[in-house]
Amino acid sequence: MDNPFIFRVYKSKELFCDREKELKTLLTNCTSGADTTLIAQRRIGKTGLIHRLFDEIKTEKMPVIPIYADIFATRSLDDFIKTLSEAIMNAIPEKSSIGRKFSKFIKALRPVITYDPLTSAPQIQLTLQNEEEKHQTLKGLLTFLDTQNEKILLAIDEFQQIREYPEKNVEAMLRTIIQNLNNVTLLYCGSKRHMMLDIFSGERNPFYRSTEFLTLQKLDHDVYSAFIGSHFRENGIGIDDETIDYILDWTRTHTYFTQRLCHTVYNMATDKVDVQLVKEAASQILQSDSVVFGQYQQMLTAGQWNLLIAIAKEGSVSQITARPFLRKYRLGNPSSVNRTVVSLVEKNIIDESSKEGKTAYSLNDVFLSRWLEEKY
Repeated sequence: MDNPFIFRVYKSKELFCDREKELKTLLTNCTSGADTTLIAQRRIGKTGLIHRLFDEIKTEKMPVIPIYADIFATRSLDDFIKTLSEAIMNAIPEKSSIGRKFSKFIKALRPVITYDPLTSAPQIQLTLQNEEEKHQTLKGLLTFLDTQNEKILLAIDEFQQIREYPEKNVEAMLRTIIQNLNNVTLLYCGSKRHMMLDIFSGERNPFYRSTEFLTLQKLDHDVYSAFIGSHFRENGIGIDDETIDYILDWTRTHTYFTQRLCHTVYNMATDKVDVQLVKEAASQILQSDSVVFGQYQQMLTAGQWNLLIAIAKEGSVSQITARPFLRKYRLGNPSSVNRTVVSLVEKNIIDESSKEGKTAYSLNDVFLSRWLEEKY
């Protein structure tokens, strides 16, 4: 049997755990034309939810064309336009009416079009000479989508990346184009919470109050427990609630790390899973990833590394500059630690979450956290 615990790409709703409430919200916003800002900690299931949404749209045969553009790897406005163009080509069948129109539109820009030898996905290269040409090309792409007879849902993943572009006023330019669209609904997704909140709730910024907000939290423990148990048992592998609780505790109910641990446990299991087998699987993962973890130390300062160790050993820290915490781990003065925290949050190594007015810090990578906890 194929391993039911997927941690890389979305496969089907049967292998996707819950998110029914969030899915309903996104579907409602999509059909009503309300743009949405989706914010989530890295690897918690944001991209999976987007593809689950797209799957539902296609399964229910909704009159919407979903388009997904991941701009995480983009470094400039040129890259953004290239990625958006490829996303449109991937989403719209070439031989459909809209596909033929888009093919005609894109060819007018004199692109170089090649196809990935492994995935057959189109790859586009455009030569754009100046800022005005880039502006007009981007406006042309979005206006093309807006003038079609079918509604368009455009999901832009890791949207905060636009702030890294060397070009000035990208947010203002995008907002100027997007605010005039009537047939395109936008889903802006991002994992850098501070940056996404500033883009969409900062009073001086172009996208201020232009969307609905949806924050993705960790899955409910009991719901996730039932999901894990059912997939083991349906495939003839016994597992008790105590063992499942151990898995969710060790991975802190974080989707990617839970899925990956369950994937490894499933591969190792014969007819039954117990806590000892889970510990062996966890140890195997940490040993496998130790090379990557070691590289963190090379790229961070001694102060940053020591703070990571301290947070890992605590699991989560709410009073990051409290003297007992600083003394316990010999971290230095509060102002220095505060600067280090800001730096690590910006690097997306530390997650800063807020609940009931209290801020807590933890490592984004649960496996790195467990490795540091064990090693130091």
